[in-house]
Amino acid sequence: MLLAGMAKSAAARFSSDAAWAAASGLPKETLSRLKRQPSCDLRTLDALARSAGCRLVVVPETGEAASQAAGRFTREDEDRLLELAASGATDAAVWRAHGPGFFMGGLAVLLASARGFDRERYLRLAESLHAGVSTPEVFGLWLRRSPLRPARFLPAARRRRGA
Repeated sequence: MLLAGMAKSAAARFSSDAAWAAASGLPKETLSRLKRQPSCDLRTLDALARSAGCRLVVVPETGEAASQAAGRFTREDEDRLLELAASGATDAAVWRAHGPGFFMGGLAVLLASARGFDRERYLRLAESLHAGVSTPEVFGLWLRRSPLRPARFLPAARRRRGA
């Protein structure tokens, strides 16, 4: 998932994977191997990220994000997210302030699938929050882990949005 996000940036900078690998100071076989088996050490990942114009960061969970991750999702949390959805805001910084990237990215994918929400804008937002979250496998994982219930949330979001 990280590699897929970096690959988009790298494609804009380099004419080939071999050029990307060379700019990273890595053998070209490294990228081929990573596409087959997406596992590597942090030094390799960091080199690929930097040459693609990306950076790796570790972000501690805030109290709010930790409570969502732990499943203590309250009606107040849901109401706050409904307000965000109704606002139409798609600024990634605003969304990050509401929760962890994976959770918020999944929510953006959910809204992208709903009538009344701009599919392309929300998919771009989702990918900026968590690379790969819009793929069926990752979004399926989000659905299984999310404390938010789409059957309840989407109708409420559409009502608030007036859609």
